[in-house]
Amino acid sequence: MDKVKVGIVGCGNISGIYFENLTKLFVNTEVYACADVFKERAEEAAEKYGVPNVWTTEELLASPDIQIVVNLTTPKGHFEVCKQALLSGKHVYVEKPLSLALAHGQELVELAAEKGLMLGCAPDTFLGAGIQTCRKLIDDGFIGEPVAASAFMVCHGHESWHPDPEFYYQAGGGPMFDMGPYYLTALVSLLGPAATVAGMTKTSFAQRTITSEKKFGKQIDVEVPTHVAGTVQFASGAVATMVTSFDVWDSTLPRIEIYGTRGTLIVPDPNTFGGPVLLKPAGGTSFMEIPLVHNYAVNSRGIGVADIADCITSGNRPRACGELANHVLEIMHAFHTSSDTKRYAELATSCEQPRPLPLGLIKGYIS
Repeated sequence: MDKVKVGIVGCGNISGIYFENLTKLFVNTEVYACADVFKERAEEAAEKYGVPNVWTTEELLASPDIQIVVNLTTPKGHFEVCKQALLSGKHVYVEKPLSLALAHGQELVELAAEKGLMLGCAPDTFLGAGIQTCRKLIDDGFIGEPVAASAFMVCHGHESWHPDPEFYYQAGGGPMFDMGPYYLTALVSLLGPAATVAGMTKTSFAQRTITSEKKFGKQIDVEVPTHVAGTVQFASGAVATMVTSFDVWDSTLPRIEIYGTRGTLIVPDPNTFGGPVLLKPAGGTSFMEIPLVHNYAVNSRGIGVADIADCITSGNRPRACGELANHVLEIMHAFHTSSDTKRYAELATSCEQPRPLPLGLIKGYIS
């Protein structure tokens, strides 16, 4: 199999799992070059993972050998790096979110289409064995027609463990933009595109104190809502209740549950790739754990990149595509817009429900 050459821009904390999987797990990708504003980071990654070239971002984008640019910069850099990569004729896969501004997300989708290039975006966790097994159960009618869902991501923020938590409380941060992509992408993959959002937000603490070691004691001014709650009505008619919060010390809330006319499905944490998947049919006495019927139950970040690599030769549409990411971006903004305007937010974007992965794949292959 000819491997698709990948260039990684951004060699920070999240990059390690991408380097690991794109060099060792997936058989159709080769990390050919990497770049970072701190050159020593790129050099360390190249040495650790056997990457042959350490370039500047400009050199990487200009290389005729690079087919896919994997953009792992901070969210503020997502739009500009993606745009320059597309203008350079490269397919692109970017960490979530697609961009901070709605207009920028739409611009990237349109630019990729104009250039005949593929645009992909994290999260790709919905391609893991857990959520793909849930998709199979729903598609095969095990819970009947989905009528409702719930999704909860609640914690007390990241200042107790993250070495540089400031950006979580600045414009473009907050619990919805940090963790909402995992939950909303999972819901769209299971229920299809959304149509309407109603939201309420609040900021419970004006300041946060960092208690992680690197910046212990530093005060952070909070610029964004830290508790976001509301509902999403999907085009199918299903209604989801959603809460994302950095204001909750502890909770026993579930991650995601799907309620159908014939049963209830408990979906695993959408920030992971595995299980457990729990099903209780109507009339059942208890939940039963369902065996996972797909591969990729361990941390398989980068599967979205491998999917793009496969689509380069197969002509298929990537599952973790730009249209999906842009739709999720609008849903996240809609929670805040609805709260600010005290009105329902009708969505302007939509997307195709991502096609499921086939059963019984040999690990390392995407099809």
